[in-house]
Amino acid sequence: MASSAGDPLLPGEEGGRRCGFLPQSVRLKTSVWSELGGAVGDLGTYIPIVLALSLASHLDLGTTLIFTALYNFATGFLFGIPMPVQPMKSIAAVALSSAHLTIPQIMAAGLAVGAVLIVLGATGLMTSLYRILPLPVVRGIQLSQGLSFAFTAVKYIRYSQDFSSSSSASTSAPRSLLGLDGLALALVALLFIILATGSGDDEDGDGTNRRRRRACSRVPAALIVFALGLLLCFVRDPSIVQGLRFGPAPLRLVKITWDDFKTGFWEGAVPQLPLSVLNSVIAVCKLSSDLFPERAELSPARVSISVGLMNFVGCWFGAMPCCHGAGGLAGQYRFGGRSGASVVFLAIGKLVLGVVFGNSIVTIIGQFPIGILGVMLLFSGIELAMASRDMGTKEESFVMLVCAGVSLTGSSAALGFISGIVLYLLLRLRDVDYKGLVARWSPAIGEQR
Repeated sequence: MASSAGDPLLPGEEGGRRCGFLPQSVRLKTSVWSELGGAVGDLGTYIPIVLALSLASHLDLGTTLIFTALYNFATGFLFGIPMPVQPMKSIAAVALSSAHLTIPQIMAAGLAVGAVLIVLGATGLMTSLYRILPLPVVRGIQLSQGLSFAFTAVKYIRYSQDFSSSSSASTSAPRSLLGLDGLALALVALLFIILATGSGDDEDGDGTNRRRRRACSRVPAALIVFALGLLLCFVRDPSIVQGLRFGPAPLRLVKITWDDFKTGFWEGAVPQLPLSVLNSVIAVCKLSSDLFPERAELSPARVSISVGLMNFVGCWFGAMPCCHGAGGLAGQYRFGGRSGASVVFLAIGKLVLGVVFGNSIVTIIGQFPIGILGVMLLFSGIELAMASRDMGTKEESFVMLVCAGVSLTGSSAALGFISGIVLYLLLRLRDVDYKGLVARWSPAIGEQR
């Protein structure tokens, strides 16, 4: 997939001389504006989840911002691509459901998932799973996650949301047409991003069209839209300035009892594990190969251990359990992220907000136009879903679509994965030469007799 971020600002050896003091992983591959645009490409997923947990479950947003900033720094330098850091969605969904996990139980769930992923990565089991897993099944998981993001994004755009009580938010009241978080604003943002970035691939068409599209794609559309959303936070409610408090939230160890571990494991970690293995590790590695074919393939073991270590550090202090995600990688790539610099820029922004404003930053984020977040999430979901367009045969497409359909209707990546594997094996059985097997084994059986 070609770059949509314009011509490189620091090409070839010239870029190496200018930024020779930086590791290769965080040297700019395109322009600063493109990487900054990619930095905000995953916030359509990140903000709604952490905002809902902060309002409904009293998650310390300042602590989460600081630790996820540290994770962004580490992954930017380690992987050299815009590797996302996202909240664990299944744990968040359970925490905000009728089960309503407490903060210690949420952290216990994150620690349990982290421990399992460290073991899978360190023993090589994750690498083995990555190698034997059929591509159509992986594409099915990617397609289902991408479409799920897109469906959620459309809800954000069309309906008013109330994150203080539910992660799924209220869909009973249609969003008003006008206003500072109205449907018209979201549609204007949507049209602006389409005009600036198109389909995300500027290599289509003749030379004149390519040059024109590249000129448009130099506009940091996602960054402009996000900056507009931040400005509207203060316009919508100027009094939020009075609620800001300077200084980071004090770090405190979360007291986790054995009962918290049991509840967190069974109610939070068990439903999260299939999603973490499939989407946070395997799908991320596959998508990275698609988006960055010139780079060495990501190691599933390293990605798995990375997720595990993130949670073994932050969960003890109350930071939201986090993982990587194919949707976040697609979103950050879609809006211009091409190197580790993209997430390093994001880390700087998170760290400044977390250190300067601490948990009081929730007063600002709470006023962010949700319709704009929906627009950004929509492009992330579509970019991830489009990774599945490389199925070369009808049979591969069949497996992929069944896997995606079961994942979506059953609301379970694990159920879709199992269905896809069973279907793939059944189709392979149809190709077995049973007569040849019988002929091959018959003489051997006769000799034994």
